[in-house]
Amino acid sequence: MGAEPARVYVGLGANLGEREVALRKALAALGQCPGTRVLRVSPLYGSAPVDAGGPDYLNAVAEVATALTPEALLQALQAIEQSAGRERPYRNAPRTLDLDILWFGDQVIDTPALTVPHPRMAERAFVLRPLADLVPERVAAATLQAVAAQGIYLLADAGWAEGGVGGECS
Repeated sequence: MGAEPARVYVGLGANLGEREVALRKALAALGQCPGTRVLRVSPLYGSAPVDAGGPDYLNAVAEVATALTPEALLQALQAIEQSAGRERPYRNAPRTLDLDILWFGDQVIDTPALTVPHPRMAERAFVLRPLADLVPERVAAATLQAVAAQGIYLLADAGWAEGGVGGECS
C-alpha cells in the first residue's frame, strides 16, 4: 500500500447474464477493497462487441482513489471478475464481467501481467466515450472521432450506479 491514494480509471463491461446487476456489484466490491474508494461513475452505455461475437455489452468507467499498488488492484479486479463467474475460454470471449485498469495515476506500466495505459483503449468507443464523460480534458476529440463509427449508445446517466448491491473485495 502506498502513502498517497492514486487516481485510477477502471473500465467496466459485461455482455452475459444480468449485466447491469453485475456492474453494480463490481462497483460495490471495488469500493470495499482496502484503501479504495469509488469517486465517480460514468453514464451507462450499450455497445456492440468489438473483434468478438455475442450480445451487446453494457459499459461504464469508474474513477477510483486507491492506496493499492497497480498489481494489487489488478489482483482485486480479477478476483471480482471471478466471483461474477468470469471465464476466459478464448481472447475476447463474451463475459459476465470485464474490469480493466485504463489509467493508474500518470504511471506507465509494462509488465507481462499489466500494461497501463490500457493498450487498446484508444481503439474502443466503449472505453473512450464514458472516459470522456469523466475527464474530457484527457480524451482528445480526434481520438473520439477515430472510433465514431463503432456502435455505442447511451442507456442511463451516472445515477444508474447508485444503490449498487453490496459486495466484498476478494
